[in-house]
Amino acid sequence: MMAMPKKLPFITTLHGTDITLVGNDRSYLPITRFSIEQSDGVTAISKYLRERTIHDFEIKRPIEVIPNFVNCDLYSRCKDQSARQRWAKNGEPILMHLSNFRPVKRVCDVIEIFAQVREKIPAKLVLMGDGPDRGSAEFAVRKKGLSKDVFFLGKQDDVQEKLGLADLFLLPSDEESFGLAALEAMACEVPVVASDVGGLPEVVTHGVDGYLIPPRDVKAGAKYALEILTRSDRGRSMGEQARVNARSKYCSNDVIPQYENYYQKVLGLHSEAKA
Repeated sequence: MMAMPKKLPFITTLHGTDITLVGNDRSYLPITRFSIEQSDGVTAISKYLRERTIHDFEIKRPIEVIPNFVNCDLYSRCKDQSARQRWAKNGEPILMHLSNFRPVKRVCDVIEIFAQVREKIPAKLVLMGDGPDRGSAEFAVRKKGLSKDVFFLGKQDDVQEKLGLADLFLLPSDEESFGLAALEAMACEVPVVASDVGGLPEVVTHGVDGYLIPPRDVKAGAKYALEILTRSDRGRSMGEQARVNARSKYCSNDVIPQYENYYQKVLGLHSEAKA
């Protein structure tokens, strides 16, 4: 269908798996490269993803970076914090994680980071999402004797209502093209401890709104988690800065017009080419 004469222009948006999956299965490379080259416009959600696409596929055409975004009105700190009582009855700090529980998300590293935090201070861990590594994570929790401190919520609607109750968000992934879950947490005034990989350094500013750690370095993850949670304000000032930074670059009200402007630009170029 792509090889047929085009009546309407089309734009390809690169989100991550479409590019990173090729690293594991090179049979995807020709069709992915063809799709990118035949598009009238191409966008990527991070600078990292743009550069990786250009490198892996030897793309010569321009790729516009338009980031992921969050509804800053919907994702915000919960004004009523009483709901924390469902997990932290004695006022313990709450750590959270949200993902699809695939191996790349390193959910068992989340458990290990929490276990090391729990050795130092009382705390609770709330995990949202589901996927292939949930069983391994549940086993790790039981093995470490943390069943009373860890809550598996499964897939959730309205995740902002839970994120807005957290004190810290953990995302120790092996790979992230952007890190949307981290951004959602930041919009809810939650500082982030995440891996220094992929597009995450474009979202999290080390030492300002969270901390970046080497992938799989659970010791560093626990260290920074404790650094945040043992502050006199339990990291609230860092969380407030996280929302400021999220609002400055990633609110839907600002990013969606970037897409609209880009579409108009592509439509204009397409019309000129036809004329």
